[in-house]
Amino acid sequence: MSAFRFSSTPIETGALSAALADPACGGFAAFEGWVRDNNEGEHVRHLEYEAFEALAVREGERIVAEAIARFGVVHAACVHRVGDLRVGELAVWVGVSAPHRDEAFRACRYIIDEVKHRVPIWKKEHYVSGDSGWVNCERCAAPAAHAGAPAQSHPDPGAEAAGAHVHHHRR
Repeated sequence: MSAFRFSSTPIETGALSAALADPACGGFAAFEGWVRDNNEGEHVRHLEYEAFEALAVREGERIVAEAIARFGVVHAACVHRVGDLRVGELAVWVGVSAPHRDEAFRACRYIIDEVKHRVPIWKKEHYVSGDSGWVNCERCAAPAAHAGAPAQSHPDPGAEAAGAHVHHHRR
């Protein structure tokens, strides 16, 4: 299994968790980011995720490798959805197995925070009102750097799932 990948189909957490099982590990932590039905007073109908996949996979794999080295975990992986997602669907999954729970929790948190901040993933929310908008898209609305330059067509990278849920297990 690749350390970081995208999926255009629903994320199967059972198989992902099983792939990280190791008899040397007593701690396992997973983070799940789910699409929620609201954001900043707007009622969300569904989301679209886009990514610059070649760059995103390289940066995502770098983040997972950093977490393994920094926290001394044995295995870690992250899967992020792209495409159209309905409310309640799983948008991102992070799993970590380690000798102890503390390393697993800290590495899991590090991975999701760094993916949100560094990986070129963009989220567009579609609202019940019929409007839509890119989330965390400060640069989209910024004027072009020079006259005649086209406006940026994509929002800032680092979008997060519209909701989050954390799972943790101990062996």
